Amino acid sequence: MLKKILTPVLTTALIVGTPLTIGMTTAQAKEASQATASKNLNNLLVNVKSMTANFSQTTKGGKFGSHTFSGSMAVQRPNQFRWHTTGSAEQLIVANGNTLWVYDKDLNQATKQSTSNQVGDTPALLLSGDLSKISANFKVTQPNASKNYFVLYPKSSNASFKNLSISFNSGNPVMMVLNDNLGQTTSIKFSNVKRNGKIASSQFSFTPDKGVDVIEQ
Repeated sequence: MLKKILTPVLTTALIVGTPLTIGMTTAQAKEASQATASKNLNNLLVNVKSMTANFSQTTKGGKFGSHTFSGSMAVQRPNQFRWHTTGSAEQLIVANGNTLWVYDKDLNQATKQSTSNQVGDTPALLLSGDLSKISANFKVTQPNASKNYFVLYPKSSNASFKNLSISFNSGNPVMMVLNDNLGQTTSIKFSNVKRNGKIASSQFSFTPDKGVDVIEQ
């Protein structure tokens, strides 16, 4: 269900062409080696121990048309994640390291599942997961060695997306672009980014209200 963040986000107009414009200023840009790209990305992510931000995500392409969502998010290592989409399609996704909850308000339904097979090869791993697993799960590229813009390709044949782009500014993740297997491109722009601040543990817990239909997977 993390895909719903990342595909309609995380759980979004990450057209590869968009980040390429951000990351490459000329056709002569020198690409970093895969080893250097992995090292450079790790050096940036290791400094993102926690993060809160507002987000705007847009999904285009495929048979579902174009959709735009907004909301707030929080991540904290290791493996704590919160993604709250507000508006008419309100959804809350919370992971605390062991359990992943996906709550759809309009359906009055919450899905509970283990995170063990949900975070390993998903974009959520980048901001909240184990950095040592990134190289194991992704081929990391850096189209322009002088720009903090990276494109990652999942190694798993079962991954739900083709590639993921992430851009940094002043050490902060500011944009992610996801191209999924349905022909959709999801762009996520972060604003009001606050890095390495204290986040209340309650942000990463979820208890469904009485009457909510709970589905365990």
